[in-house]
Amino acid sequence: MSRTGPADDGDELLTRLGTLTAQARAQAEVQRSRVELAVALQRGMLPRDLPEAPGVHLAVRYAPAYQGLNVGGDWYDAFPMPDGRIALSIGDVQGHNIEAAAFMGQVRVGLRALASVTGEPGELLARTNDLLLSLGSSLFATCTFMRLDPASGVLESARAGHLPCVWATADGRSGVTADEGGPPLGVQPGAVYPVTRYRLTTGGVFVMLTDGVVEGPSMPLDEGLGQVVRLAGIAAVAAMDADALAASVIKGAERVGHDDDDAVLVLAHDPRAAAP
Repeated sequence: MSRTGPADDGDELLTRLGTLTAQARAQAEVQRSRVELAVALQRGMLPRDLPEAPGVHLAVRYAPAYQGLNVGGDWYDAFPMPDGRIALSIGDVQGHNIEAAAFMGQVRVGLRALASVTGEPGELLARTNDLLLSLGSSLFATCTFMRLDPASGVLESARAGHLPCVWATADGRSGVTADEGGPPLGVQPGAVYPVTRYRLTTGGVFVMLTDGVVEGPSMPLDEGLGQVVRLAGIAAVAAMDADALAASVIKGAERVGHDDDDAVLVLAHDPRAAAP
């Protein structure tokens, strides 16, 4: 009568451990590939160049989340419109996976395509909302879309469930935008998005951002926005470069207490870039 001895038990345990280790490595490799693909999708869908106009300076910062499963769908965009105005958008897709990154691309492309039909921010968001609903996806996105007239400095803004922007002027005033907004894109059929008008004054700035920059377990949204308000106020009074302000704002994401996508788009009036 044969018996399994301690040596046989040890060999079986080692075999099982080897199999589990190989499976874990294979799973980690698949996940790493998915993360790399999602990050490549994100970066490939973001604009390579920013539009230029006399007296206007745009600056961006973008830091994708790539730890574990936290691959999200934050985006920013800026492009010239046929009438000479500049379109600006920023947003965040629900979820943290490769599907969110792909859906982000659909939203951004949809906004660009529909902007050739209508540049009015409220109507543009409404049409994009209808388009996303027609695709039948279970995902949704928050978004802010702004249209800037560089000649007058008039900004027309519409929000779809996104957090407000931050503004500051060279005379020391600063705060957050107070537009009414509507629901996120891809949620409610027939949604309406009110438009609010602002003005980019001499030396002034507007900061568009996603929630990963200002909100997390270690930082409530009001506190995070308050920090950006202070930074923007200092930047406007000190005539700080828009790139420096964007870098300072996104650095604050290190204090929110979680790993998330971070996107910042700064719009600044730059007298040095004004037409002679």
